[in-house]
Amino acid sequence: MNDTTERAALHVIRLDHKRLASVTEAMLDFVRMLGEGGSPPDPIVLRAMLYYIREYPEQFHHPMEDRFLFAALRSRTDDFDDVLDELQCEHIEGDVRLRNLEHALTRFELKGEAVLLGLRTLMEQYVDFCANHRRVEETVIIPAAERFLTEADWACLDAAVERRLDPFGEATFEGESLASLYRLIANAVPAVAEAHQNA
Repeated sequence: MNDTTERAALHVIRLDHKRLASVTEAMLDFVRMLGEGGSPPDPIVLRAMLYYIREYPEQFHHPMEDRFLFAALRSRTDDFDDVLDELQCEHIEGDVRLRNLEHALTRFELKGEAVLLGLRTLMEQYVDFCANHRRVEETVIIPAAERFLTEADWACLDAAVERRLDPFGEATFEGESLASLYRLIANAVPAVAEAHQNA
């Protein structure tokens, strides 16, 4: 394999990270706009972003990491077990943080400006949490995988990527399309649309 050619599995993981980062940053921008007296998008857009962030990682991104990338790395070395354990715990913690954000948004919709600071604080903490999680995966785990995994490991990872439903193509699940949801968000939030076009 040419050294300049990115592994298919790593390409998908990095692309996922870029898209997820664009949506979480857009969520933070949305909440900041709420306190600036301007005209933020309809709250349904923030709810769509929260739903996307909950559904996409849980159904596509985290399973690919946990079941394939992390498992393959554990099978080749135990040097990174502590880091992998922490990352897998963060996958669970992220869901709890999202639930807290959803509750905070509901409180804002009911009580308005009086509880906006709480929503904004939780959002800032969540975006920082996600950014740090991605940073560890990209600066520690991916380089470790590139060092320790065999060609057979990469073949299994790439096959897993090819088998997964691509929500940015034609894939749907349970009659619902994550691609449609992502397009709704991208149409409402220019920064997300730009990240998608540059992906």
